[in-house]
Amino acid sequence: QVQLVESGGGLVQAGGSLRLSCAASGRTFSSYAMGWFRQAPGKEREFVAAISWSGGSTYIVDSVQGRFIISRDNAKNTVHLQMNSLKPEDTAVYYCCAANRFIATTPSDYDYWGQGTQVTVSS
Repeated sequence: QVQLVESGGGLVQAGGSLRLSCAASGRTFSSYAMGWFRQAPGKEREFVAAISWSGGSTYIVDSVQGRFIISRDNAKNTVHLQMNSLKPEDTAVYYCCAANRFIATTPSDYDYWGQGTQVTVSS
């Protein structure tokens, strides 16, 4: 069993930056791939980024490529999403998730989910 708690969301102006964090507990963190999804009101949950067990492999969705960076610190049981050059269309609730796989990019592959943190980008 894995418990996930997100933090770092908030209100930021377009062009600004935020760093989301996710703290994991309950199981061996380093054995799980970690990911971030986001969901805006009235829209489907969307894949954003994922990182493998060791941090050596990452997948980033095209819409945020070059602006967002995913990283993990297994010693601290945390994963981060650095979000730069934010745009109003990035506004959503961002969810941290964990998968008992090397890496994963689809919701069905993830086993555990946090409750989300709100990111709002003003124009």
